[in-house]
Amino acid sequence: MKKLSILPFYSLISGLLLSLAWPANGIPLLLFASFVPLLLIEEQFLKNRAKNYSFGIFFRVFPAFVIWNTLTTWWIYNSTLFGVVMAVLINSVFMSLTFWLFHFMRRRLKNPSQGYLGLIFAWISFEFLHHHWDLNWPWLSLGNGFSAWPQWIQCYEFTGIFGGSLWILIINILIYKLISLKLSGNLKGFPVKDISVIAGVIFIPAIVSVIMYHTYNEKHAPVDVVVVQPNIDPYEEQYELPADLVIDYASKLAITKADSLTDFIVFPESMVQPNWSSGMMIWENNLDDHPTINMFRRGLLTTFPEVGIVTGYSTYRSYEPGDVIPPTARQFKNGEGFYDAYNTAFLFRNSPDLQRTHKSKLTPGVELMPFPWLLKPLGDFALDLGGTVGQLGTDPERIPYTINDTLKIAPIICYESVYGEFVAGFVRNGANMIFVITNDGWWGNTAGHRQHMLFSSVRAIETRRSVARSANTGISCFVNQRGDVQQPTPYWESAAIRQVINANDKITFYVRYGDYIARGSVLGLVLLLLVALTQRKR
Repeated sequence: MKKLSILPFYSLISGLLLSLAWPANGIPLLLFASFVPLLLIEEQFLKNRAKNYSFGIFFRVFPAFVIWNTLTTWWIYNSTLFGVVMAVLINSVFMSLTFWLFHFMRRRLKNPSQGYLGLIFAWISFEFLHHHWDLNWPWLSLGNGFSAWPQWIQCYEFTGIFGGSLWILIINILIYKLISLKLSGNLKGFPVKDISVIAGVIFIPAIVSVIMYHTYNEKHAPVDVVVVQPNIDPYEEQYELPADLVIDYASKLAITKADSLTDFIVFPESMVQPNWSSGMMIWENNLDDHPTINMFRRGLLTTFPEVGIVTGYSTYRSYEPGDVIPPTARQFKNGEGFYDAYNTAFLFRNSPDLQRTHKSKLTPGVELMPFPWLLKPLGDFALDLGGTVGQLGTDPERIPYTINDTLKIAPIICYESVYGEFVAGFVRNGANMIFVITNDGWWGNTAGHRQHMLFSSVRAIETRRSVARSANTGISCFVNQRGDVQQPTPYWESAAIRQVINANDKITFYVRYGDYIARGSVLGLVLLLLVALTQRKR
């Protein structure tokens, strides 16, 4: 076992398994063995603790996580060099530190086998941290690995993606234990019992999910939705074209599918931009008379008086003397007063009311300067990808669009669709369907936009809400409450699609209780770490 476990390609094998498992075209079953080579390395370090200092495990597992992050998220390079450095290098460091923390606890526990709980607690706590801190990057949470296999993850309506992460980690530990016993010579013959246990832990939850998938029936509550994909190049056109031309072009696409029976037309994120050359900004202090607002009211809302229009804007708000100035506010260049910038979604209806929401899960380095208390002076130097950049303002609560007493919409903007508990917040507040608006054109025709689309499938399962997804350059689609992707549009093509989807007012276990598995793991990590430190002291 010693000769085998110290071979440098163990870390390489783990990185390749994790990468080959990842969506959109991976084989997620490989996730069940992807940590096994790393656990073999860790066991060797533990047995030779006198020769190996604790932190040395960091450098042995680091290559695995670099390979995984590189092969699955390299496409971020198409939009920003900072993004790929953060998503690959920094995230690999965090993953390696998490694995080191697991090894650290095993070294100090009287019963090292208890340390495998430490791996579960530490890894899920790390994923949970990535959902909430300023360097948020939950893209590679293990539970996302099955996003292309909705039949296998119907149980997410009870557990969310952290249930998937827990499932994957438990199976890795069981498989490692079996291989370790076999390599050490402590296991004679064919281990029927052990293999049966592993197979049961894999396939019983999967079979239950498949049964749930085939027996789930949506309640009939039809809503007729048209989704528009304008396909405007974000690098060359979107932030240069006049807003009136963009609205006119997108409206003509919508008219090819919409009619008097259409309930909603959904346009993508940031479709309407300020005119920088003329200085015509979109100030939320006075929206009623803005030309772009009137274009929708005098255009599509005149043609289809009963329709609701959801679309993305880049907007601003200036603060008056006496207003509370939030930490995200910027100062005008002349030094007189403050303003906030927003990535905004509006709901237009044939009424004077204009409902809005602001993107609140922001992309680090583009829309969010991490740790503003430390780096606020650099906030205005956030990477410029066109449109509204720098530190953006956010909303404190998840307020859905209210249509009537029985229909409310969760407006999810781009990166927000990666966050299960965030989307569940809209559902707890009454949303009974989800509209995702996004612009995935920054990443080119790579796995990035396909992975992002599949996360909408996971959100549909967790919340049992139908999803209408409008992407500027693809993939636009509909997702039913079982997580099936329907009518996906080709990438980099203009398109409009239409479908009747069902609203739902059922509250799932996950929506009600949120990321309870992750919170339990944080508590478990703290307690186990205290036990490890106490035992070492004694």
